[in-house]
Amino acid sequence: MKISARNRLKGRIVEVKKGATTAHVRIDIGGGSIVTASITNESVDELGLAVGREAYAVVKASDVMIAVD
Repeated sequence: MKISARNRLKGRIVEVKKGATTAHVRIDIGGGSIVTASITNESVDELGLAVGREAYAVVKASDVMIAVD
């Protein structure tokens, strides 16, 4: 895979929950962190996403905010 995005988080799929048209895919990226993506059911099928499979969460954002307490 080649992609220009720099914010790639590799992990393992822990849950795929399909709705009427949209699915929520949860990826364990380690350290107790889970990233959830909302994608179409069609994309889940085309990518062959399933629990246990490795995948990347790719974050594309034009702005990233930083906050502290």
